[in-house]
Amino acid sequence: MTKHTITPVILCGGSGTRLWPLSRKSYPKQFTKLIGDSSLFQQSASRFTSTSFAAPVIVTNSDFRFTATQQLSDVGIDPGAVLIEPEARNTAPALLAAALKVADDDPDALILAAPSDHFIKDTEAFLASVERAIPCARGGQIVTFGIMPTHPETGYGYLELADETPDGCIALRRFVEKPNLQTAQDMLATDRFLWNAGIFLYKASTLVTAFSKHAPDMLETVKTSVADARHDLGFLRLDPTAWAACEDISIDFAIMEKADNLAVIEHEGDWSDLGGWDAIQKQMPVDDAGVSTHGPSLAVDCTDSLLRSESDDVQLVGLGLNNIVAIAMPDAVLVADRSRVADLGVVVKEIRARKVRQADTFPRDYRPWGYFETLTLRDRFQVKRIVVKPGAALSLQSHVHRSEHWIVVAGTARVTVGDDVRLVSENQSIYVPLGAKHRLENPGHVPMELIEVQTGSYLGEDDIVRYEDDYARE
Repeated sequence: MTKHTITPVILCGGSGTRLWPLSRKSYPKQFTKLIGDSSLFQQSASRFTSTSFAAPVIVTNSDFRFTATQQLSDVGIDPGAVLIEPEARNTAPALLAAALKVADDDPDALILAAPSDHFIKDTEAFLASVERAIPCARGGQIVTFGIMPTHPETGYGYLELADETPDGCIALRRFVEKPNLQTAQDMLATDRFLWNAGIFLYKASTLVTAFSKHAPDMLETVKTSVADARHDLGFLRLDPTAWAACEDISIDFAIMEKADNLAVIEHEGDWSDLGGWDAIQKQMPVDDAGVSTHGPSLAVDCTDSLLRSESDDVQLVGLGLNNIVAIAMPDAVLVADRSRVADLGVVVKEIRARKVRQADTFPRDYRPWGYFETLTLRDRFQVKRIVVKPGAALSLQSHVHRSEHWIVVAGTARVTVGDDVRLVSENQSIYVPLGAKHRLENPGHVPMELIEVQTGSYLGEDDIVRYEDDYARE
């Protein structure tokens, strides 16, 4: 790309269910390694690391703030502002808040708004599409990126094209919401429609002006939320009172379907929103029988199927399967006909209504200091594996309903129990009585790992009284 200064705005607060059981509310698909050795969020941010781009602005929620910054750090990216949404309000308020933040420094700064969960293999082709969109965006257009359809997809929105403009963009006639199959087939036959990739390029001032014209009430509430935001450990927490008054609406409905300064650039490279397991398989190697496998999986006499084991401890075997998707996690297994995977959202709602923990909760619980995973859970005891990053510390805390026994299995822990502070090394253990103030730290340079045995009348994660916390969690 030619040298420009474009500010990427990356949205990563979503919690999709179409890739359950791998993607769940507590750890959604953008943070998982679906394709390759990095997460979709990391891949998205890594596209924007050339000198043409400023540091990315991240919009996420409180639950994912440490996950997002840690994943960026792991790939050597230092973000700009990290905006914390007090609650989910869809893409319109999120993108407006980011535009207002960027406009504080330069109202005419170009913004590239991108989801964090799309897959684009050819970065150079994508950046070339962005380059072609710059003249339109500098001229006051809101540029959206479209993908030439390869089949009558009912899971995407569409863009209906008008005429090409002098600056190389195509005028947008209208947005079309996700169609039924017959409508999708009819649109595909006209050659006037592209898939809507949900990626936009515009000047910060252009988007703010669009909101002043088409959604003035939202503009005022988001302005207040940004103006009254507070800084917290490097994050910018948007004001919750003003934010709660925002309408829950997408940028397409709030602005794009009403604005008259819209243009389209056809992106001629690869793109997928990885919206379901069928889309995942299209990005995986497929054998002569149409079978894809991942992890410790074995397909015997199978055809047109996808088998993925996401745990080294779970061996998945398919025998004589046809047109099947089988996904194995340590705590949940999906077996579905490939033609029905689009109904996974309904399935998750059903198991959520039955209060099944696996509907929303990921087996590994990521925290700013590291992570833990439950090895076994019964009525009055729980066994966890806890991994603490070098230099990290859990909060100084106590529990009302449980005691704990810690056995260090790798590294060295600094443990505080009451007034006693000691180092606990591999193969050593320590007991934390019910009600005692305690803290766990890793003073070393390698991850520290321990096994925790909890016993008591209640073992929920909300049985924590925090006295001091390096991460300012409430």
